Formats: sequence, structure tokens, C-alpha cells
Amino acid sequence: MNLKNTLLIICCICQSLLVVAQEKPAFSSLDVFELEWAERPQISPDGKTIVYTRRGMDIMTDRRISRLWIVNADGTNHEKLSSMDVSEGNATWSPDGKRIAFTASTKQGSELFMYWLKTGRVARISQLPSSPRGLKWSPDGKQLAFSMFVQGRELALVKPPKRPKGAKWADAPRITTRLKHEADGSGYMRPGFSHLFVIPSEGGSPRQITAGNFQHRSAPVWSKDGKHLYFSSNRSEDWEYDFRNSELYKVSVLDGKITPLTTRMGPDRSPAISPDGKKIAYVGFTDKKQTYQNTYLYVMDANGQNNKRINVKLDQSIASPTWAADGKGLYFMYDEHGNTKIGHTDLNGNVRMITNNVGGTSVARPYGGGSYTVSKNGMIAFNHTTPAHPAELATVNTKGGSASLVLSLNDDILPHRTLGQVEEIWYKSSFDGRKVQGWIVKPPFFDANKKYPLMVENHGGPISNYGDRFSPEVQLYASAGYVVFYPNPRGSTSYGEEFANLLYHNYPGEDYNDVMDGVDAVIAKGYIAKDSLYVTGGSAGGIMTAWMIGKNNRFKAAAVIKPVMNWISKTLVADNYYGYANTRYPGQPWENPMEYWKFSPISLVGNIETPTLVMVGTADMRTPLSEAKQLYHALKLRKIETALVEVPGAYHLIANRPSQLITKVEHILAWFERY
Repeated sequence: MNLKNTLLIICCICQSLLVVAQEKPAFSSLDVFELEWAERPQISPDGKTIVYTRRGMDIMTDRRISRLWIVNADGTNHEKLSSMDVSEGNATWSPDGKRIAFTASTKQGSELFMYWLKTGRVARISQLPSSPRGLKWSPDGKQLAFSMFVQGRELALVKPPKRPKGAKWADAPRITTRLKHEADGSGYMRPGFSHLFVIPSEGGSPRQITAGNFQHRSAPVWSKDGKHLYFSSNRSEDWEYDFRNSELYKVSVLDGKITPLTTRMGPDRSPAISPDGKKIAYVGFTDKKQTYQNTYLYVMDANGQNNKRINVKLDQSIASPTWAADGKGLYFMYDEHGNTKIGHTDLNGNVRMITNNVGGTSVARPYGGGSYTVSKNGMIAFNHTTPAHPAELATVNTKGGSASLVLSLNDDILPHRTLGQVEEIWYKSSFDGRKVQGWIVKPPFFDANKKYPLMVENHGGPISNYGDRFSPEVQLYASAGYVVFYPNPRGSTSYGEEFANLLYHNYPGEDYNDVMDGVDAVIAKGYIAKDSLYVTGGSAGGIMTAWMIGKNNRFKAAAVIKPVMNWISKTLVADNYYGYANTRYPGQPWENPMEYWKFSPISLVGNIETPTLVMVGTADMRTPLSEAKQLYHALKLRKIETALVEVPGAYHLIANRPSQLITKVEHILAWFERY
């Protein structure tokens, strides 16, 4: 070999090493702590400035944090709203755009604060017994309305004897007579009710507007003249058991007189007042007691008369209606084919899509979400997501055009990582030929000539949807070398009411076929090792995972996360125990026990041969610890390889804290690596 050829080879080797050295690493576990996302963007009336909640992960406290930031709509002058280093949120602009009201944590709890744009000064304007929510300015800017919890009393059956001074006795028993007395994520609920209040915007004492033993949790909306508040609630005599129903009401700010505006059976919510104050738009439906029903858009006079449905040409649920400045139409959000969009309709139901890719606020798995606001001059601020980033702040003109990113909060991390590429897949169900949508995520540095293990990630709900949105969990699975497949089988939202309601009295049902057909469709692409199939999912996804390994033995290992295993025990133990009869299965468990049993994954446990990891949070009240233990104990009795992972203190959102998200993913990957 001559010197010239030798030098050429050395140069090629050096260039190859340089390419490898410059190759961006894959997304990894600790990168989770670097993620940031924008929530609740609020655009100023003139469309020039946006205040938003900047969310992130604190590696020292292992918590998600919330701080308010303000930025010009063109992305300039990005700065923190206040100098306080505490949890902040609920920002809302005054009608004249000169002030921003918000809430912030104090040693005494959450309080109301005011920010003046001209001076940049911040002041606390309240001293409240409970946390306020749903802040709304009066039209004249002189008052703020909000909802707040008012402590009540529980039944006391006995008066305990007087204990000797200094004696350390056990705590007194806790007693309740309420239908709903606990909630996942917060535990035992204090007795009492939420009511509407008003407070001067310059500070002062809050004044309670509503009364009675009814919940008033919705954000109030002011009438144009500032004399009334509109709100959604259920003030029927049997409201506890009539829990699917809600009506729209108006209440006099002067004397608290309440007038009902709607009267049908079904939820009516999200009132929006027209610019001239003469009309109210809202969303809801007449309850047919199904598993799923589309939510429709309605408009009525401000006194509740002339109620009519705006028949938009969409087979999707409508959310978050907002009037256009001219009063001739409304903006709204909807999900279509796993993508959240903002649309506009005139009062005749003619719809145009304004923008898509709304969301990215769940920051775990690729669920929907997000919000938007509209300025008087027709500029929309919203959360924008893609598979490459969580929610970023963006704007779009209501007249049309492309959305513009105002900020790129994750430019310090995500452009410097190699992410798994996400691609859409459509396929047909073998059961009835319906088209089913899913997504494939390939490992970073994917090589089409290689064979990869396949991981199926089933979504929760089941009345929900995954989509083309950023997901750190899915990216971590892909970084570990798996092709990840996440489908939207029947029962998923964003494909029309009939598709989502196919699980009515039939869950799990043919959604199983839809998932397995998707597995075969991905395998047919040629880059999957057919003997290396794995499956996981949480909540309803945990149900589907347990159902799948009870129906077949194609998977080398499974990770069943926070499942329901027994619909009878789940229905009578979970925090939402009262909400399943008839909409999920006909009758109550004691009235129709075999119907509940035949859809319980525990009924298939005798078929399971798949090594199975079972994971649940110890504080989970939605799919309680006892559900996961039923699967684990049954598999132990059958001598099937299994392990139980209990995440201390975690509730149903098992990946709420950053370290919990990481440990969830790493336990699943470690279990799969064993097989």
C-alpha cells in the first residue's frame, strides 16, 4: 500500500470518527427534568402581549413547577411576571389591558395578586380562607369573581370523652354520609361546598354570592352590565345522584337571587357571553346514558329563551367556545383523528379550521389538552405541540395563515437530542373493516435493514385518544431500542360519536381486535423481530394489556400499569364508584354480576403465560392498589413469572413527579430486558 492510499484511509477513518462524535445522543431519563412547557396562554385585549404559565421540572424538589411569564406577541421582552419564586397561575387580563390578576402561593395558602403593566409592581389583594379559582374580571374592571371552597361540617354521632391533660389518644374516627367523599390525587375530601365570590380589584374583603348545599366549581362569567354572574352547576334536589347533569344559571351580584336558564337532563357548561351581552353560547348534550356522547354547541338569549343548537358540520365534541369580536360566530376547540384543533363557526354552523397541533400539556404520554385565547383584534394565542416538542407558546391570526411560534422553551435540550421519528399508520380492523389509526415511533438512528423489538403502548380512558404529540415516555422507550406502536382502537375519541360509543356495554370488546390488527400491520412493514413483542399501558391501557395477554401468548413480556382487574370490586371501591352502572355495563354489580365479570380481565387470568410486571401507585383511588394485587396474587398462585411494583405515595397519575415518570419507564424497560 502506498503512502497516498494510507493517508486516504486515515482521512476516511477520521471523518467517520468525527461524524460519530458529532452525532446527537438519544433522549434519556434525566432529560425529563429539562423539559418545559407553556400552559394557559392569555393574550392581551390589544393582541400585543401574552402572559402564560411556564411549567417545568425541579430536579431538587422532584416536582412540577408553575411560574407566570410575560412576553410580547412577537417573542420580544420575555420576562418573569413577578419576582416571587412561588407557584403562580390563573393569570387573567383586565378589560382595559392595564392589569393582570393572578394567584400565587403564600405561607397562608393561595391568594389573589395584581400586576400593573405600567409600573411592573405586584401586590397581594386578598386574605382568603381557601384557594380561589376561575378568576374573571367585571366589565368595568372594578371587581373580580371567582369560585372558592367553604368549609362545612360532617355528621357527628358521638361526643368523645374528655381526655386527661397530656394524654396521647388515637385520632377520632372519621365519618361521612356523602356519596362522593374522596378523590384521587387529594384523598379524603373535606366536607363543604364551593361558592362564587366577588372582591374589589383594588383589594378588600370577598363577598359570597351563592349559597346552599350545592357545588359551584365552574368559572363564573359576568353579564355585560356587571349585575349578574353566569355559571354551570347542579342545584337539583337529588344532585348527588344526578351527577351527570348540570344546568346554566345566572345569579344577581346584588342580592344572590339565582335563575335557572336551562332545564334538560344532561351536562350544560362553558357559558360565553356575546360581545353585545344579548346571547349566551355554551356546550352540552341531552344525556342518553351512553358510554360516550358528542358535546354540541348551543346559543340562547341571555334570559334563557330561544335556545338552539348550532349544527356544526363536525362529528366531534365541541369545547371552549369563545365569541368572535363581531358577534357573528364563535371559536372553539375539537379533536379530530388524534389532533386537537381550533375552529370557527358562524351561527349557521359553517366551520373552518383555523389551526391544529394544539396541546402538549400532559407531558408524559401523547394525550390531548391545551387552551387558547382571542384578542379583540383577532389574534389567537395557544399551546402548540408536535412529536418533537411539548407545548410551546404560539399565535395565529383568526383570518387564516400559518401559526407562529412565539417561544421555543426547549431549544436548549431537544434540538441537541436525536428523537425517535413518529409516523402515522392507518389499517383495517379484521372484525368489521373499520379504519383504525395509530402511530409508530422508531428508535433513534433507525436502520431499516435491522429487526427491532416491538412495544405496544395502550392508551387510557378508554374514552380518550393518543395523537401526534410529544411524549417523553414514548421517546424513552424508543431510545431503549424499541419500535413503539400506540393505536387509537374503537372507543377512542376524535373519530365520531359512533366510533367512540362502540364500547357501550362492550368493554373490553373488539378494541382488542383493533390493537392486535395494528400489531400485525406494523410487523408487515418488515423491520420487527416477530418473536420480540412486548405490551404495556396504564389505566384503561392496563386493562387492555391484561386482556391481551389473557387472550393470546404472542408477547414475550407485559407491564400492566394501574389496571382494573375486577369490575365488581373496582366499581364499589374506586373514588368514582358511583359512575359506572348503565353507562359502562347494564345495572349495578349486584344486579348483573356476570355481565361485570365477563368483561373483567381477572376472568382470563387462567390463560396467562406471559411474564408480567404489575405496577400501581399506593395512593391510587381511581384504580386502587387492590386491583393490581388481584392480578399479582393470581399470577403468583399460578407460578407465572411476575413482580409487583408499588410506587410510594403516587396516585392515579403515577408519573406526576419527574422521578416517578422515570422510574415507571425504567421498571418497564428492565422487565422487558429480562425476556
